[in-house]
Amino acid sequence: MFEQDKKISLRQWFKDGEAFIWLNAAAVSVSVVAVIGLLLLLAVRGFGHFWPADIMQADYQLPNSAAIRVIGEVVESEQVPVEQIRGAGFAIAGNQPFVKRSLIKQGNRDVTGLDFAWVLNDYLSNISYPETLMAVERYEWGNFYGYLTGLKQAGEPVAQADDKTLWQDFEQRIQRAAGLHEQIKQIEKSDIGKVNYQLERLRLQERGLELNRSLSASKRAQQKSDIALERAALDSHYQVLQAQLLALYEQVNRDSFTAETMGGEQVEIPLAHVVHAYQPNAMNVIDKSWAYALKFWEFLTDEPREANTEGGIFPAIFGTIMMVLLMSVMVTPFGVIAAVYLREYAKQGPLTRTVRIAVNNLAGVPSIVYGVFGLGFFIYFIGAELDQIFFQNALPAPTFGTPGLLWASLTLALLTLPVVIVSTEEGLSRIPKALREGSLALGATKAETLWRVVLPMASPAMMTGLILAVARAAGEVAPLMLVGVVKLAPSLPLDANYPYLHLDQKFMHLGFHIFDVGFQSPNVEAARPLVYATALLLVVIIALLNFSAVALRNHLREKYKSLEM
Repeated sequence: MFEQDKKISLRQWFKDGEAFIWLNAAAVSVSVVAVIGLLLLLAVRGFGHFWPADIMQADYQLPNSAAIRVIGEVVESEQVPVEQIRGAGFAIAGNQPFVKRSLIKQGNRDVTGLDFAWVLNDYLSNISYPETLMAVERYEWGNFYGYLTGLKQAGEPVAQADDKTLWQDFEQRIQRAAGLHEQIKQIEKSDIGKVNYQLERLRLQERGLELNRSLSASKRAQQKSDIALERAALDSHYQVLQAQLLALYEQVNRDSFTAETMGGEQVEIPLAHVVHAYQPNAMNVIDKSWAYALKFWEFLTDEPREANTEGGIFPAIFGTIMMVLLMSVMVTPFGVIAAVYLREYAKQGPLTRTVRIAVNNLAGVPSIVYGVFGLGFFIYFIGAELDQIFFQNALPAPTFGTPGLLWASLTLALLTLPVVIVSTEEGLSRIPKALREGSLALGATKAETLWRVVLPMASPAMMTGLILAVARAAGEVAPLMLVGVVKLAPSLPLDANYPYLHLDQKFMHLGFHIFDVGFQSPNVEAARPLVYATALLLVVIIALLNFSAVALRNHLREKYKSLEM
């Protein structure tokens, strides 16, 4: 009797739908836990990279081998089977099934040839963390680890009273070199960049005069004379900037430092190659927190270097946001217009249903197909025609007939257009017919009803479509590889030169940056933390863009809620 009642109760539980409620709740819970776990993994593996880790010094001696000194950061440790180690040619004593090994970031790639090395923990001895060990972040060759032994100015040693005074002088000279680097960067990228832009503009004007056969000889000669005078002034200004640049390079190359590596070698490194230097073993938590904040800020605001495995990712952040904003501006009006026509004006019949089916099918087309279409139609066809009509002076060098920001934004706008159309049309279909009839009864035209009543009430649905479009477009990589994104483009498509926003310029993208650093990097171990950090940053940017759109949608929904009741 009890078993029968239990079966009836279980059958009733499924019949009432409670089983599906619990199933949905479990699915949502698993999804939330998975997302939170993924974000935590990205945060720990990525953002932990910027914390100044202590530097270990130890003696390392394998059986039947000479002892060597090891200096570096312990990146990770793992247990591996002994047979695997023996198979690699190491003579491991004992009968233990597993041995522990650690990955040491030893730096000094210009000296040892490798940034990282695996060591067996059982053969490490005399492990210590001397406070005088330093880590030097460089523009090239990665980090340097060792002991500071001296400073040189113009090739002559600089006398120091003690190690503390030596380190303070070292930091001051690094700050001096950093200030000179900023001046050099200002002249190279801003001042000389403006001169080069003006010289290129004059070259195109001169080229235009050669192509323009309608000008008289005297007028052409006069314009060429004006161009020559302007070019002479620019050349003179360029020479002044070049002289300033050479003087700054002489100043920044004045100082150098000598250091001792883990092998006991003495090396001399110019301070012009140094980004930062610190002694993490002598730093407290506050000092490390400050260093962490500085390194993380540089990661967000600096340009990449060392094949994208060092430096920052600001050009990729800027390119991603700029592309998404342009895509949003392009896709929203076209998507809304198409949805309004299909719902409000088109005669509902087989043709309209066929168009809706085609729109829905477009949403499932692989993104790489859109990239091929954008390359063939936008770049090779439209871009080439624009060059022939408006940029003949620059030919055969293409202006818009090459991948760039405009074509990437248009391609992603085309990719996300079906999402906006479907969402907007769904919003239009939910607006009560009585509101339209009431507006028409009060004397409004159909266009006025659409503009003042229907579209404002459907704006939350439009925002929903835009949110979905932004979420998909910001993470797309495959089509962008064909229509504008590149591995390295430190020059931003927005600057002080007319027309200020250069839609023809190639750009960097966070999604492609993750692919390039993670799978194309020559230094996988050094690039791995940056992959995690960049991936989390991409998720955060997409979330911020979506939250902004959601806030606007909720505001519009509250604003027009009373009209729906």
